[in-house]
Amino acid sequence: HGREQGRLSADFLILTGTFFASDMPTYTVTVATGSQWFAGTDDYIFITLVGTDRCSERTLLDKPLYNDFERGAVDSYDVRVEEDLGELVLVKIEKKKYWVQDDWYCKYITVKTPSGDYLEFPCFSWLVDDKEIVLRDGRGSRQLICQVCPSSVEGLQHKKTQTVLCLSWKEWQPGFPMSIDANAHKDLPRDIQFDSEKGVDFVLNYKYDHDDANNISRIDNLCVNHFMHMFQSSWTGLDDFERIFVRIKNTISEYVMQHWKEDFMFGYQFLNGCNPVVIQKCTKLPEKFPVTHEMVSVSLERDLTLEQEVEAGNIYLVDYEVIDGIRANRTDPCTMQYLAAPMCLLYRNVKKKILPIAIQLGQTPGEDTPIFLPTDGENDWLLAKIWVRSADFQYHQNITHLLRTHLITEMFAIAMYRQLPAVHPVYKLLLPHIRFTIAINTKAREQLINECGIFDKVSCGCIEGQFRRGEKTKEGFTLFLSLCFPDMIKARGLDCKEELPTYFYRDDGYSVWEATKSFVSNVVHIYYTSDEALQADEEIQAFIKDVCSFGMQDFDHCEFPKLLKSREELTEYLTVIVFTASAQHAAVNFGQYDWFSWIPNAPSTMRRPPPNQKGMADVNLIIESLPDRGRSSWHLGAVWALSQYQDNELYLGMYPNEHFIEKPVKAAMEKFRKQLAEITSSIKLRNEGKKLPYYNMSPDQIPNSVAV
Repeated sequence: HGREQGRLSADFLILTGTFFASDMPTYTVTVATGSQWFAGTDDYIFITLVGTDRCSERTLLDKPLYNDFERGAVDSYDVRVEEDLGELVLVKIEKKKYWVQDDWYCKYITVKTPSGDYLEFPCFSWLVDDKEIVLRDGRGSRQLICQVCPSSVEGLQHKKTQTVLCLSWKEWQPGFPMSIDANAHKDLPRDIQFDSEKGVDFVLNYKYDHDDANNISRIDNLCVNHFMHMFQSSWTGLDDFERIFVRIKNTISEYVMQHWKEDFMFGYQFLNGCNPVVIQKCTKLPEKFPVTHEMVSVSLERDLTLEQEVEAGNIYLVDYEVIDGIRANRTDPCTMQYLAAPMCLLYRNVKKKILPIAIQLGQTPGEDTPIFLPTDGENDWLLAKIWVRSADFQYHQNITHLLRTHLITEMFAIAMYRQLPAVHPVYKLLLPHIRFTIAINTKAREQLINECGIFDKVSCGCIEGQFRRGEKTKEGFTLFLSLCFPDMIKARGLDCKEELPTYFYRDDGYSVWEATKSFVSNVVHIYYTSDEALQADEEIQAFIKDVCSFGMQDFDHCEFPKLLKSREELTEYLTVIVFTASAQHAAVNFGQYDWFSWIPNAPSTMRRPPPNQKGMADVNLIIESLPDRGRSSWHLGAVWALSQYQDNELYLGMYPNEHFIEKPVKAAMEKFRKQLAEITSSIKLRNEGKKLPYYNMSPDQIPNSVAV
């Protein structure tokens, strides 16, 4: 901070110049620096004010004998001009190197005009190197550059003046949405990087933090380090898995450990477990799954035939066809690993509980693909259910979690940064919900889901298999309505609450969806007074088109819109983004330790092929099929790490950075928070006394964005 010594002569000129400028129109500029570590700067900061009539001179913001732009500081400066600038519409900020280059985080700039009006220009961006940025008035008005005096500012040739990042698309692998063109987290623009590199390092999360003995987020505290290199070493029995199972006062994980063999627990997970999106009502028995009434009659409780139960809406189906033909992980030449694409028929009994009544461990019926039943031997039936749970784990991690929350949100985020300036109301609405998403996904592609990465140590679903799975899921994924929560529930025939009264994922999801949609609609109608205003907004239409044409690569069967014609369409589109990044991700991510920590309930790999006849299974075959000690330990560490909330987590409805400055929007936010608080209270009341409480859709446990 020796900057002031090198500027004494400049400061003297500024100080003495004020005696001759008292009669000149004066604009008071206030600059707020971020409070993050290293947010301040010693570099030179220049400002140019741009009005409809003219612009100010390029002015150095500097106070005599004062350290400007310290972390968390709010500094004020006078900018004098010879003539009034007219209506102030833009502010240009430049950062020039002083001694050692350092980055600067500018929160916002406010300007008091000579007439006493206050204008705010939100920034919330890092200025790195010798960077300049042009800010619009934060009221979200649709002012165009053509309204500015043509001679005002050189270099303002384009309309998108603020924080439209120069991001490029890149195909990570065929079949998936496009991703960011960056090979590593350090390659990302500073504005979309994590605040702390250590906090997002998946490898570090597998090491003990000796500087924080109380930090139980490290895998060493799960007591599994001793086993992490013990590949090919089987457990001695099912109870032996308790050696790495940690009781952390989590009633769900303990309850799962105690009851995982029961048919009730097996069925319940399709409703409220980590993957509550695959069960669907069965309206016709599939030909590839030739279950007969005689096979399952003992499991039916209504004195109806199987066909009549189907017609009555009491039969449900889970089908993992998408996994069929995927090659299992071969990264360990000493261990054979196997995948299956099972089907499971489920029955809603008179108590409205979901119970399994038939399982086939393949897509092609035949003598080598028997249909397992609850009336079979205990070990045959248990092993068949374990195979279904293993397939469900694969589907959850690759499709439900990775593809349909992480990657889809990243795609929306990239398009937003590419097409919308930071003052745009949709940018300000979406920004809290895409916070750190590009960063976490980039980090995951570095360490977690890269070839031979952590995922390959945990799962039998190899990375190549993910890519083929992406190709196979392309058609279903590209249906935009599959991302609309109510449409997704209805498409699976599960929208009737009376039929499944304990489908809490659905019920809580409806509540959060409607509250979110109401909030989004309020914001949309504040800024767009008509459908015609939306249609004329070139920036928002470019954002929508970028998602479909580049993010989705115009996939065949792609039903993502290329333009929006009404405010209702925009409301639903933005609700999809906010809900997917917040509530949907929370529902399928943060319960992973609850449901997956007891390894036999959700094996990440199987080391023996699926049984091709009945009567083969015994306890030894089950143990030899389940993950060995090494993979079990990596599995437990992974689901633990993925289930942890971040430090200083921002939950749904929390908007600490005031990107919106308009009172109507702030009122809409407050209404949104009240609705979320009511939903939280209702869920808390329902969960009281339950052995299996469901809280993954409770707003107070829904982070704003996909950041883990």
